[in-house]
Amino acid sequence: MPPNSLRYHKRVKFRTAILALTAVPALLAQTSMPTAPAPKFSGPVATPAPAAPPTDPNKVVLNVGSEQMTAAQFDALVDALPAQYQSYARGPQKRQFVETVVQLKLLSQSAAKAGLDKTSKMQEQLKFQKENLLAQSMFENIQQNTKVDDAAVQAYYNGHKNEYESVKAKHILIRVKGAPMPGAEGKPELTEEQALAKAQDVVKRLKAGGDFAATAKTDSDDTGSAQQGGDLGEFHRGMMVPPFEEAAFALKIGEISEPVKSPFGYHVILVQSHTSKPMAEVRPEIEKALRPEVAKKEVQSMREKASVKIDDAFFGPAVAPEAAPSPAAPVVK
Repeated sequence: MPPNSLRYHKRVKFRTAILALTAVPALLAQTSMPTAPAPKFSGPVATPAPAAPPTDPNKVVLNVGSEQMTAAQFDALVDALPAQYQSYARGPQKRQFVETVVQLKLLSQSAAKAGLDKTSKMQEQLKFQKENLLAQSMFENIQQNTKVDDAAVQAYYNGHKNEYESVKAKHILIRVKGAPMPGAEGKPELTEEQALAKAQDVVKRLKAGGDFAATAKTDSDDTGSAQQGGDLGEFHRGMMVPPFEEAAFALKIGEISEPVKSPFGYHVILVQSHTSKPMAEVRPEIEKALRPEVAKKEVQSMREKASVKIDDAFFGPAVAPEAAPSPAAPVVK
């Protein structure tokens, strides 16, 4: 079993509503993003060419009819794109991206010549597009500049302390028959009873003074960590299977565990360190996590203070506060 086979990923995301209203991403969505071909090696690797000097930001890099675009304007355009498009626009597909921009500008210029921008429908869409961009800018401004309350930071830290804990540990795994990872070639398949008995024998030998690293190399069925004396390195909560994690975080430093059952078999665990980051160290991380919610509350406050009249007959009755979803950001990149 590789050293990280016990690990699984746990991601916590703070999400806000997204309105995809910018024209370039819309065109990009219809344009296939070519994947760079895998490199082929047929001989010695050539020495890379020296990096090109930085481009003058005022240099005109694109002409479409009478319209010009400077290097600085191009960078500003890319900066305004959603993150998933920025690497595409600045990477190996930069040329393909600018061809998309050319297409956009040609169509836009043609629409203006045809007077399409003067129609009432387009005027309403342009107005809403402007409002959308302004709302996005304001929401981001609120997130960046609104102070996160000290009490909120403390409350979040108190409620998530275990997320800032980490343990450094070693283990010896005695695999059971049918475990999710393959057993070592030539080793017999052990029943639950046999694996438990062997794990108990390992514990007995270690508590009698046996060397943990040497025992891991000879007895552990986690072949990856066994070569490192059973060392799993440092890990946080949520990175190991629950039974193993619960036992590891409960052990005292230097304490040898009794056999711990997991889907892989029986583990004998030795904790080398157990640390917890203080609030001052993780405060920037907490504030970043809380800012979207702070901004949502600010938007809700704006809503409560504003004079708003909604035709219930047209839109339906108001949603009861307890059933209403939390207010979402109007737009994000």
